Amino acid sequence: MAAQAGSGSAVVTLPAENQILITREFAAPRQLVFKAYTTPELIKRWWAGKRGTVTLAEVDLRVGGTWRFVMVTPQGLEVAFHGEYREVVVNERIVNTEIYEAMPGEGVVNTVTFREANGRTTMTMLTEAPSKEIRDAIINSGMEGGMQEGMDLLEEIAISLM
Repeated sequence: MAAQAGSGSAVVTLPAENQILITREFAAPRQLVFKAYTTPELIKRWWAGKRGTVTLAEVDLRVGGTWRFVMVTPQGLEVAFHGEYREVVVNERIVNTEIYEAMPGEGVVNTVTFREANGRTTMTMLTEAPSKEIRDAIINSGMEGGMQEGMDLLEEIAISLM
């Protein structure tokens, strides 16, 4: 039986006043989820969800390496994020900074883990903001809808690599 993608199944919780925790299960092995999550040509297919077109996905996946993703919305607005990798354990864990370029500042730190059981992967992403106000601004930005769309596409891509 072929793996079936789930839809909109990421769970968002707020474990601390400056944190957002996203948990999502994928119907694919973790090395394929990790590959889809970190490979520039695959990132271009999922990162914007259905909210635009990714025009740039640069990844230097090593401690001290940087990343930058740019998308253009249907209205022509360019949205860009960048950061630096602080920890990389292939197929297991990534810790990176993330800065929204329209609001430069200290940004957030994301810790993403990939755990596999029975050929399925659970990915968790803990976002730690410098303050509750920044965390709340992220939540109120509409990020959850775009994130759900992106995670659905990420799962479809990981399954297609099987």
